[in-house]
Amino acid sequence: MSQPTVILATASYDHTIRFWEAKSGRCYRTIQYPDSQVNRLEITPDKRYLAAAGNPHIRLFDINSSSPQPVMSYDSHTSNVMAVGFQCDGNWMYSGSEDGTVKIWDLRAPGCQREYESRAAVNTVVLHPNQTELISGDQNGNIRVWDLTANSCSCELVPEVDTAVRSLTVMWDGSLVVAANNNGTCYVWRLLRGTQTMTNFEPLHKLQAHNSYILKCLLSPEFCEPHRYLATASADHTVKIWNVDGFTLDKTLIGHQRWVWDCVFSVDGAYLITASSDTTARLWSMSTGEDIKVYQGHHKATTCCALHDGAEPASS
Repeated sequence: MSQPTVILATASYDHTIRFWEAKSGRCYRTIQYPDSQVNRLEITPDKRYLAAAGNPHIRLFDINSSSPQPVMSYDSHTSNVMAVGFQCDGNWMYSGSEDGTVKIWDLRAPGCQREYESRAAVNTVVLHPNQTELISGDQNGNIRVWDLTANSCSCELVPEVDTAVRSLTVMWDGSLVVAANNNGTCYVWRLLRGTQTMTNFEPLHKLQAHNSYILKCLLSPEFCEPHRYLATASADHTVKIWNVDGFTLDKTLIGHQRWVWDCVFSVDGAYLITASSDTTARLWSMSTGEDIKVYQGHHKATTCCALHDGAEPASS
């Protein structure tokens, strides 16, 4: 078996997207993104395309091409796009925006196929592993589950009134969901299947993870088992790694000089990539808590990172 290719990309307030060789730290491709800042990056499951969420559009770039032009632009949001992601087969994309909507896009067709109204600026959207529910968090503190089969909102939660939900993450097996807010708090729920297919939330834990904003929370991937971690990236310049069993602090990743905006696990959970306002991205060893590579090249805050070092799904 050949080793899967590693795709690592970052974006910055300097209006560029950079691709990096993960091991050497060399930047091998830079895409100019003059129209806006990039809020979020996501790689398609087949590693062919990189989605960049900007203001107010989403652009899709060909990873294996040297063309600076996007292959597709998705244009019906009217404000900052804060969340973007893909269904597991890469057939469709979802997005969330400060315009208050969550949208679904068929990658092979122009225009948006579905739209859900959250009535407040959407900061974060995740796809449940069952591929039939989207969970969104907004500036007013609402968490909503959008049932894609019934095409409606099936559940609403407000963990803290008027405290923005900044980031959501779901365990790979659908057992837990974590919401991180502007107060540095993480709310953890067990996800239970009700009599219907609807997901029910059972409160499990409240974690005061940081004394400042949490900008991103992320649960570890399937191939990290039996270890289960929660990473929280914060405005306090640190990333904390928590054991999901009991939510005890495993380690604190110290090295960034400014806010840490984003993080992503390697496919086996052995490494974590982070992006910070100090202009750098870093590669951390989860076993030692040390940063083993610094990606330097951006001139302003690095606000998002994307990594895909796993196998591509088998083509159907």
